[in-house]
Amino acid sequence: MSTEEFAQAFPAENEHVERKSGAGAALQDVVVAFSNTDGGVILIGVDDGGRVIGRALTPGLEDDIHRVVREIASPGRYTIHQLAVGSSTVVVLAVARRIEGFAQTSQGRTLVRRGTQNVALFGSELARFLHEHSLARFEETETRASLESAEDELVREVARAFGWTSDVSDRLREQGFLAPDGRRLTVAGALYLLADPAEALGKAYVEVLRFPAEGGDYDKRLELRGPANRQVEKAVDAVVAELGTELVVLGLHRFELPRVPTVVLREALANAVAHRSYELRGTAVRVEIYPGEVRIVSPGGLPEPVTVENIRETTAARNLHVIQALRRFGLAEDVGRGVDVMVDSMREELLDPPLFEDSGSAVTVTLRIRSAVTPQERAWIREVEGRGLIEPGDRFLLVHAARGERLTNARARQILGVDADEARRALQRLRDGGFLDQVGERSGTWYSLRDSLHPPAGLRLSGAELEELVLADAREPGAPRLTNARVRELTGLDRVDALRILDSLVDQGRLRREGSKRGTFYLPT
Repeated sequence: MSTEEFAQAFPAENEHVERKSGAGAALQDVVVAFSNTDGGVILIGVDDGGRVIGRALTPGLEDDIHRVVREIASPGRYTIHQLAVGSSTVVVLAVARRIEGFAQTSQGRTLVRRGTQNVALFGSELARFLHEHSLARFEETETRASLESAEDELVREVARAFGWTSDVSDRLREQGFLAPDGRRLTVAGALYLLADPAEALGKAYVEVLRFPAEGGDYDKRLELRGPANRQVEKAVDAVVAELGTELVVLGLHRFELPRVPTVVLREALANAVAHRSYELRGTAVRVEIYPGEVRIVSPGGLPEPVTVENIRETTAARNLHVIQALRRFGLAEDVGRGVDVMVDSMREELLDPPLFEDSGSAVTVTLRIRSAVTPQERAWIREVEGRGLIEPGDRFLLVHAARGERLTNARARQILGVDADEARRALQRLRDGGFLDQVGERSGTWYSLRDSLHPPAGLRLSGAELEELVLADAREPGAPRLTNARVRELTGLDRVDALRILDSLVDQGRLRREGSKRGTFYLPT
């Protein structure tokens, strides 16, 4: 927008517009008031008079905004954008009206937006507002299943997970597994205390479908029933069994690489089971396995205020008691860590990050099995990591360097998706760690893989090819005497593997052993 267009679009503060020069604690009141009324936008980088003073959407500012919103109890969904206004930039925090429930400040105040004011509610007005906006969690809804229908072993299992030693009925009621009168199981209780929750809750199970090709029909289907924690365990085992591992043989080294890390599958399935809408009785959690990816589909949209855009910074639980129990069983990460663990674990394996989609009626997590990094390159990175500490993002730079690329700051920014300063720090970190060599200075600087790190023969050649390489060196006129150390130098193998090559050639009669102990050397026959 031009300055004039911006002034025309936002001529003054009103019930939907607020101006702020910075992102301080005062944002909290506005976000709460917008959430409890009709939503609105907060223009950060604009003074009270409407003059654009400008604020760039830096990582620090974005973190500050997320931190302010995290301190609010149940805010509406929000998004953060950067708007160019003339030669300046304005950060726009857009807050949606909360559809279910209501928001409160960290001090417990309930605010609504009236004109340009954020008004606190008291007395009868507050009581009426709370009555109109109170949200009853569906997981606490009473079912027809009685406490007597619960499996005794499952009750003991839950008690062990939570560390209860007495008054189990009271603890179940406190945990939301029993209705207040203690007679009937709630939805959450049925999920953990019934042998087959689907009998009381509809399709409360996990369905696994295997598709031999994209767009075709499935050729295998599993229905994984049982308590929620066992559903997650069974589903993880089933998917891992279908995917298997990527076996890579580089020379004498074998690497078994996970096609998708187990911790990622576990967290994605735990979230799908715990955060699904159990009001949608006719739909199961669905796992679709394709040759190139795994899709995990959970009925119901993301719980407010979580969106696909802020899913790493914002947390909310549709079924709080269900997810708390999964954490007690060791099947879900602590609050706020689940998505981070999924993203970081895929990155550590040099796989594409999870893709999150929210259609409003379902949330889909897509985990790609293949990535731009080949299994052989993943195996080589594992070998290189034995020589020094490498940060997760740096692995991608090493892969591109191993492909023969000249890594400039611009190329590193493109590969890592970071700014120039972070790209420079990553390149220099690898240089200082002995992984890259720097060529040139200042604007002409570029980096290449250090010669000693190029995939050695031991990681490139088969056992037979390695034997031929060693034999050729033994026959080379003027070559150093063939010893274990010489073989290690030629191939990059360790002492044991080098000795295995030499012993094999001796057994074949192609080399003969001379000397003993440290003085051992080998001659061609």
